[in-house]
Amino acid sequence: MNQEKPTSCCCVLDASTYVGFWILKKLLTRGYSVRAAIRKNGESILEEKIRNMQATEERLVVYDVDVLDYQSILVSLNNCNAVFCCLDNPEGYDELEVDLEVRGAINVVEACARTESIDKIVFSSSLTAAIWTDNIGTQKDVDEKSWSDLDFCLKKKLWHALAKTQSEKAAWALAMDRMVNMVSVNPGLIVGPSVTQHNPRPTMSFLKGAAQMYENGVLAYVDVEFVADVHIRVFEDTSACGRYFCFNQIVNTEEEALKLVEILSPLIPMPPRYEKEMQGSEVYEERLRNNKLNKLVEAGSAC
Repeated sequence: MNQEKPTSCCCVLDASTYVGFWILKKLLTRGYSVRAAIRKNGESILEEKIRNMQATEERLVVYDVDVLDYQSILVSLNNCNAVFCCLDNPEGYDELEVDLEVRGAINVVEACARTESIDKIVFSSSLTAAIWTDNIGTQKDVDEKSWSDLDFCLKKKLWHALAKTQSEKAAWALAMDRMVNMVSVNPGLIVGPSVTQHNPRPTMSFLKGAAQMYENGVLAYVDVEFVADVHIRVFEDTSACGRYFCFNQIVNTEEEALKLVEILSPLIPMPPRYEKEMQGSEVYEERLRNNKLNKLVEAGSAC
């Protein structure tokens, strides 16, 4: 593996998101200094944990940022070598949030372009930026070349997918224009410790249209610790480029669907008829592919 030497400082923005928090923890464990850039969304459980960590962790500094305030982003990036951009909205997604996330992504990339110390952006996106199209049921392979159709997302009011697609596309366009080194990670539904407590609304926003995702073989989930490791891997590996689909399990059988419901309980209640006995045996064709990430992981030690 072509690996970057340890950098002096990484910025995680927004560190108080579920994924951002776990990236922050992993970076500190690996010896990085971290700037935790936290948006002003009202104090959350994860934000409180990060501020408490700052009191005892000398390699952690917390910054308050507004992604619509370009200058506040620049301050948090000063002297950093990498940015992990995680812009999930803890309140979930609606039509207004789509525009805010796109503007935030553009501001982060532009701020990186104007910060000489930045070597790479790792942009945290989602599988929802790739799976939603009119012909979702006929595509044989859904991989990193796939993009969700914006008109389809707008028509179906798939706000999470629309926000992730537009913000990632805008970030890529600006990064290429400004010659900024960027890699994106597109995770499936993120699960993990206390996810129903720390990330309930983004989880439910991802799951809008879950029945169609399931029936078309594009519903997948992934453990948050693996997601955090992958973000750091694509930063450290100088050969990493483009987009990376990231998931542990495709949900294409009733048994797997029920496992996912159990993982997300009580956020999603178990259907009454399945509480005692699972029924049904239909298996839907898997369409998602993550060969690119598998090759990256296999090139070095496992994430």
